Amino acid sequence: MIRFNQYDDPNIEFKKAIKKPLPISCVQMDEEFEVATLEGIMKGKKGDWLMKGVNGELYPCAHDIFIKSYDLIE
Repeated sequence: MIRFNQYDDPNIEFKKAIKKPLPISCVQMDEEFEVATLEGIMKGKKGDWLMKGVNGELYPCAHDIFIKSYDLIE
């Protein structure tokens, strides 16, 4: 088994890919919150986003990650 550390730059040729533009539902939270997920309890801070994924799963998304990754659909 090969092990990678998070910020290592392995000597592997990576391909480029773009996330599919799948619409998801989201709401910006006005208070801290928790979500029970398959990975355990995940916490969100005030201003983070509660996301509903393509399979109906709920998960938190930090505000700074949301801004980099998503555009709201009006």
